Amino acid sequence: MTQSAEPTLSQLFADLHAHRVATMDPAQLRINIDQRRELVETADRAAFVRPGDRLVGEVLQDVEGGTLHLGALLARGPVVLVFFRFATCPACNIALPYYQRHLEPGLRALGAQLVAVSPQVPERLVEIRRRHGLTFTVASDRDNALGRRLGIVFTANAASQASQQAKGTSLGEVTGTGTWDLPMPAVVVLGRDGVVRYADVSPDWLARTEPGPVLDAVRALIVEDGVAKDRASRAAE
Repeated sequence: MTQSAEPTLSQLFADLHAHRVATMDPAQLRINIDQRRELVETADRAAFVRPGDRLVGEVLQDVEGGTLHLGALLARGPVVLVFFRFATCPACNIALPYYQRHLEPGLRALGAQLVAVSPQVPERLVEIRRRHGLTFTVASDRDNALGRRLGIVFTANAASQASQQAKGTSLGEVTGTGTWDLPMPAVVVLGRDGVVRYADVSPDWLARTEPGPVLDAVRALIVEDGVAKDRASRAAE
């Protein structure tokens, strides 16, 4: 008997939403839906990171300890940055294990590195890496510094803030940042020169990048680099 293929990431998120519709308090569900719709309608897409932008000197904090210099990572090969919300975000706990199964192995085979990035403080963010046994790097973007540069940071709306405060907590307490700011889910592929070759930003956190386009972008980057090296070699002859 042929084993059925695992659902796409989009299908898993559709299942999550269906489960929420069936089980979640309608008022709370409406706040969640309205916030996601508001982001889709109002996001400043002109400010989003795009191919041709360049990143090299940025610094992140590894959740397992130590500092990650983007330039040092790029010296070892292409880098794929995956921005997510925080360690206890239900959607992120679907996306990151999915990328572990369907994206990281392919990237590793291509000589590329996967780094998942959230503004949550390292001592809380490390939980998601250990919970799922993720083999790729998980890093903290202090004060959303890199996320802001990429134009992907938003502030939770008033209804979302009021809802969480009514439960006796706040997003800033959950993330350890003291703010209501989060990155929109995004995937950024960087060549060894730090130039963005592919970027996909989703204002709706229940719509995230499938592995296929990311792997295709990295393969194209490697072919491009190979052609460039061949031309340089011929020119030197």
